[in-house]
Amino acid sequence: MKVLTDFSSSFADTVVCFVLSDRIIGKEAGRDKEQDSAAVKDRGQTPADFSRIYSKDLLPAPGGEEMTSGFLQELVNILLGYIIKSSQRSSKVLDFHHPHQLKEECFTLDLPDQPETLEQILVDCKDTLKYGVRTGHPRFLNQLSSGLDVVGVAGEWLTSTANTNMFTYEVSPVFVLMEEFLLRKMQSIVGWSDDVGDGIFCPGGTISNLYSILVARYHFYPEVKTRGMGVLPQLALFTSEQSHYSVKKSAAVLGMGSENVFMVKCDESGKMIPAELESSIVTAEEKGLVPFYVNATAGTTVYGAFDPLKAIADICHRHTLWMHVDAAWGGGLLMSDRHKIKLAGIERAWSVTWNPHKMMGVPLQCSVILVKKRGLLQECNDFGAEYLFQTDKNYDVSYDTGDKSIQCGRHVDVFKLWLMWKAKGSEGFGSQVNKCLENAEYLYDQLQRRTDFELVLKNKPEHSNVCFWYIPPRLRGLPPGPDRDAILHQVAPRIKGRMMEKGSVMIGYQPLGDKVNFFRCVFSNPATQQEDVDFLLDEIARMGDDL
Repeated sequence: MKVLTDFSSSFADTVVCFVLSDRIIGKEAGRDKEQDSAAVKDRGQTPADFSRIYSKDLLPAPGGEEMTSGFLQELVNILLGYIIKSSQRSSKVLDFHHPHQLKEECFTLDLPDQPETLEQILVDCKDTLKYGVRTGHPRFLNQLSSGLDVVGVAGEWLTSTANTNMFTYEVSPVFVLMEEFLLRKMQSIVGWSDDVGDGIFCPGGTISNLYSILVARYHFYPEVKTRGMGVLPQLALFTSEQSHYSVKKSAAVLGMGSENVFMVKCDESGKMIPAELESSIVTAEEKGLVPFYVNATAGTTVYGAFDPLKAIADICHRHTLWMHVDAAWGGGLLMSDRHKIKLAGIERAWSVTWNPHKMMGVPLQCSVILVKKRGLLQECNDFGAEYLFQTDKNYDVSYDTGDKSIQCGRHVDVFKLWLMWKAKGSEGFGSQVNKCLENAEYLYDQLQRRTDFELVLKNKPEHSNVCFWYIPPRLRGLPPGPDRDAILHQVAPRIKGRMMEKGSVMIGYQPLGDKVNFFRCVFSNPATQQEDVDFLLDEIARMGDDL
């Protein structure tokens, strides 16, 4: 095997085989083509002209190797330029345009009858990135999933190149084995023994949560699979009032009805109150419903709160209820020796949702549903399609995992996580989580020191969520009350609008209960530093000073 690059040396000494051109095709094509030509001449090559080349000229067209190589080289240059700019604080988080501007002024979304040249295809690729949001930017603090892990990106590229499906071992042997291994690894981290546990990678936490309700219902009422909801009693589900909306949505999708989801009261920090769960169970039974499922949240979406899992597990045990833990956001803390105690009791759950694409920084999408009872996913979902799941294949057909899923075709989401785990190690993920929570503590400390901000929650954050109001000068002398709240409610949306127009930083906001709009800052991007936290607060103050 020929080794092209020695990655054991420092990056500075590494010979990179790509041309680091920042090629802009279009208005600046002339200037950039001259620059590209100069760079190419230095390498003794001829620059590719894609203005007369079409996709039909690429592989598998005869003799298409060179043109394919050139086209992909140009594409890598575009992507590499984007990755580099995404890490630079001098670049914008986004170049904001209103929908009508994007459609009418920036580029056309029309699909032609005749093929366009590869030059135009490269323009489209660059424009798509130009007008999107740089979620890997250190100052993108808007969502629970952020960051741009280069090894993870490499895993996604390889996955797309392999272009296979996760339903059978025969078409996806390596990825199926990777999935089995990673699921067992994650089950072990949750705290389950080696003789139990099952799972599957899912397209997002909402679907993972849906699986938990699906298998819980089948566990108690397997006849639902063939005879439907009509033969079942009216079922009741329980989740906290600050849990993710996917629990209600799943109940609606599965025919149980969103009104039969009991929203359990939380304390002021956003944790489910165990006594209120007990009370809700009694209320459901008095209404003639049959309780069967409790969702506990490890890391709520807004406050980042962790429900008391041990107390909830005790209640579920007493009432013989399925306990699910939605750790989509908080599951990453299991990788940290410092913070995993916040999920104490998760090992008693019957199922767990965990999204590595959030706190662990894996490129979207990467979500897992873990089920303690082995074989339940298969029993609940299998229908044995004979064109896929033949029983007389020449290998162990237990590795044909497709019938565990409600999907047929299933994207390969495991490889990028496996590759990142190899690159970081468990300790690397733990350090990454610790850093994000350190950023949250730093923001919390800064907010306590400033008079132009108010914390929504007075206690130190459990997770990397920090919620706060900016108080403009005109409001600082007003007493709390409806008049002040009516004005304060408008502050966060107006500042957010100015942020997007300027493109310097992105952070989310929302109301919650009786609390008017407040900012929610979440840290999941390892590129974010304390200087970005300082910039965020100063930028908010600059943009809101005149409100």
